[in-house]
Amino acid sequence: MKANFNNNHIANTYARFPVEFVRGEGAVLYDSDDRRYLDFVTGIAVCSLGHCHPEVIRAIREQTETLMHVSNLYWTAPQLELADALCRHSFADRVFFCNSGAESVEAALKLARRRGKALKGHDCYEVICLEGSFHGRTLTALSATGQPVYQHGFEPLTAGFKHIPPNDIRSLELAMGRRTAAVLIEPVLGEGGVHPLSDEFLKAARELCTQYGAILIFDEVQVGMGRTGTLFAYEQTPVVPDAMCLAKALANGFPIGAMLSTEEVMEYLPPGTHASTFGGNPAACAAGLAVMNIMTSQGFLKNVRNLGDYFHKGLEDVAHRHQAVVRECRGRGLIQAIELRFPVPDLAMQLLGDGYLVLLGHGRILRFLPPLTISTEEIDSMLQALEKRIADITAQ
Repeated sequence: MKANFNNNHIANTYARFPVEFVRGEGAVLYDSDDRRYLDFVTGIAVCSLGHCHPEVIRAIREQTETLMHVSNLYWTAPQLELADALCRHSFADRVFFCNSGAESVEAALKLARRRGKALKGHDCYEVICLEGSFHGRTLTALSATGQPVYQHGFEPLTAGFKHIPPNDIRSLELAMGRRTAAVLIEPVLGEGGVHPLSDEFLKAARELCTQYGAILIFDEVQVGMGRTGTLFAYEQTPVVPDAMCLAKALANGFPIGAMLSTEEVMEYLPPGTHASTFGGNPAACAAGLAVMNIMTSQGFLKNVRNLGDYFHKGLEDVAHRHQAVVRECRGRGLIQAIELRFPVPDLAMQLLGDGYLVLLGHGRILRFLPPLTISTEEIDSMLQALEKRIADITAQ
């Protein structure tokens, strides 16, 4: 039965596209009329192995037939195994499991504050964030977010957050002080328009955090788990954070979040200081372990980097042929963006009509988040559709 878009009981918090999806496979989604769409959104960087990946489905099915939930008062093998895999492939020693990106950010912020107060006194609670950043929709994650459009109407926000321009080392130096508990940054600003941070800025952040006894937190909710061509985005930078937030692609669509940190930092969240009822449930962790096994298999991430280079070159070719419309292309791996010189608010809807899903931000930035398993033929198809629509704009 088709959904009645004009008569439902879902909270009206999304401006949804007029389409109902009923099934998916790989990079393809099918709507209730069995129309085919190429998905360059993947649930906003969630289904990074494509829709309904058979190994992830198998892991979820087998686990749910055995054990779905027992609470974190007890141990389960899937949680232990996923935590081990995440630590073996990262800088971390410990993992706190939760259910979403916002929750992983909240965990990191609580860790930073508790550690800051323990080491530097009760007034060490400030966190420095970036303008244009996005860290989630809970009230405190929203306070960390550097986009006032999302904060309007929810004031007063949680106190203790400072926002500085991205890549502005001098502003970072001026913002740091004895009250600074952490610096929270996305190594590639995702929702803010796909802006990779400079190595110089990241090195300055690392050095200043060490100097002031603060922790460096990387929010890799969107850009982690292979999206940039390495398992974690920090691996392509000259620094290593003290804590890292993950979610989205970690279980390829099954809700999960994780906050990773080192032993010496994570010791400031002892028993009783933080918790999650559903965090790290066996089904989610089984799915996450399947994802980790695939993404760390030989050649997988190298192929992501090759596909990212191929896609980026294609976008640059489109931009070069339509310089009157396109301002620039930017990205890393398979998080790519093309910025237009003026707002084209109907462009995402037009591409939807052509059978392609994309994200449009600020009316003029198209963000592309295809599955990491996308093919060059599917990339070419998207580029052709995009160029046709941009050519239509040029002709107006």
